[in-house]
Amino acid sequence: MFARTLRTLLMAAMVVSVAACSSKDKSAMENVRVDETPAVAGPLDGTEAYPGANMGVTPGSQQDLVVNVGDRVFFGYDQYNLTPEGQNTLGLQAEWLKKYPNVNVTISGHCDERGTREYNLALGDRRANAVKNQLVALGIPVSRINTISYGKERPAVLGSSESAWAQNRRSVTEVN
Repeated sequence: MFARTLRTLLMAAMVVSVAACSSKDKSAMENVRVDETPAVAGPLDGTEAYPGANMGVTPGSQQDLVVNVGDRVFFGYDQYNLTPEGQNTLGLQAEWLKKYPNVNVTISGHCDERGTREYNLALGDRRANAVKNQLVALGIPVSRINTISYGKERPAVLGSSESAWAQNRRSVTEVN
């Protein structure tokens, strides 16, 4: 009996709250134009405005890297060789880094939870260095890139499944 009464009261509260949300004063909304986008200043050289500018992304920032390029490269089990997808991501990262020559990065290597701490620290180091070497081969000065291995200490996803492990076998490029 109590559960049915509670359910009825909750349903009534939901109906009232939905009705309240839909009864906005129309006069308050008359001057709002939803088809306008915020004005964003583009570069002074007359080229197209920066793509992430309308989203509030600061050019050359970590958020810019994540949103417009991608900051992660994934690896196979017990592997540190770059996949074609990883090479593509690193090609985009290299172009982005060339666009922002004052930006330095740290590449962190990560592993899944399997294996010893020492083994995973060494594997994470090999992953981070594989990414660094590829970026250097693509023209990024080695002085702009630091590496660190976290092994299995900083999982992106908790869990003991292939899905979780696959997301934890990665490198992450971070703007310093």
